[in-house]
Amino acid sequence: MKRATQSAIHLALALGKHALNAAVVVIAVVTLAFALMHVIPGDPAKMIAGPQAQPSDLARIRKDMRLDEPMHVRYVTFVSRLVHPSAETTTEKAHSTCTHLVSIPFTRFEVHADLGKSYSFRKPVIALLAERLPRTMALAIAGVILQFLFGITAGTFAALTPGGRADRALVALTSLGASIPTFLIGTALQFVFAHKLGWLPLDGFGTTFTEQAQALALPALTLGLYGTAYFARLVRDEMVIALRQDFVRTARAKGASSLRATVGHALRNALVPVATAASLELGVLAGGAAVTESVFRWPGLGQLGVQAVLNRDGPVVIGVVLVTSLAVAATSALAEGVTSLLDPRSR
Repeated sequence: MKRATQSAIHLALALGKHALNAAVVVIAVVTLAFALMHVIPGDPAKMIAGPQAQPSDLARIRKDMRLDEPMHVRYVTFVSRLVHPSAETTTEKAHSTCTHLVSIPFTRFEVHADLGKSYSFRKPVIALLAERLPRTMALAIAGVILQFLFGITAGTFAALTPGGRADRALVALTSLGASIPTFLIGTALQFVFAHKLGWLPLDGFGTTFTEQAQALALPALTLGLYGTAYFARLVRDEMVIALRQDFVRTARAKGASSLRATVGHALRNALVPVATAASLELGVLAGGAAVTESVFRWPGLGQLGVQAVLNRDGPVVIGVVLVTSLAVAATSALAEGVTSLLDPRSR
C-alpha cells in the first residue's frame, strides 16, 4: 500500500512537472508569434476594408479592433481573452468570436476560449481551427502509420544482414529519400497515380467519405515515404545492436525460432526509441504539414498557416502556432508514456 502511494505521488509530480514545462513552452512560442506578427509590415485595417478604403474608414476599423493600442496592451488583452470566464448575461457581441468550453456548476458563469477573428476569412479563428484540425490529424496519423510500417519493415530486413546487399541498398535509398523534398515526392506521386494511372484524385478534399479517403491516400503516402528514411535507419541501427545482445542468444539457445527471437525479443527492444520518435513526429505533423497540404490542396492547418502568413493574418497565425505547440507538448508526454510501456526499466 505504501509503495502504491509513493508511485502515485511520483506519477502526479512527474505529470505536474511535464504540464508546467509544456505551459512555459506554449506561452513562450505564442508570445514570440504574437510579437512577430505585430512588427512585420502590413496593415490589417487595409486588408479588411480593401485597397480603396478612405482614411477615416481605416481609422475606425483600427479603433474597433484596438489596433491603435500599444503592442503590450494588445498582448495583455489577448492573453486575458484566451481562456476566460463569462457570465451568461453577457451581450452577444462579446461572445461573437468565443467558443464555449464548460459551464461552471451552480453559477451563471461559463468558461470561454477566444483567439479573435480572422482578417482575411472574416470568421472566428477557433471556428477555422476546429474545421481544419480533424483533417490535419487524419493526415498526420495516416502519415506516421505509413512511416512506422515502412521503416520497421525496411530496417528489420537490413539488420538481418548487416553489411550485406539489403543493408547497403537501404543506406543508399534512405540517403536518397532524405534528400528529396516532400513537394517533389508529392509531385511524382501525382504524376504516376493521378495523371498516368488515374487511380487517385490529383488533389482536393472531396465531399463524401469515399472521396476524402481517396484524396487522403497520396498526401499520406508522401509523408510516409519521406519519413521512412529516418525510421528505417533508426530501426536498422537499433536492431543490429539488439540482435547481438545476450537475451537474444539466450532465447535462441532455449529453442526459440529465428523469427520469434528477431520479432519477439530484438524488435520489441528496438521499438522503444522508434515509438518515441513516432510520437514526436505525430506532434509535428499535427501542427500541419504545410508543404504537403499545399501541394495536394488538403484543407488542413498547414495550408491555413501558409495562407495566413502570406495574408499577414495575425490571429490565424497565432492560432495555428498555439495548436502546433500544444500538439508537440501533448505528444512529448505520449512519447514518455510509450517508452514506459515498452521498457519497464524506464519507469
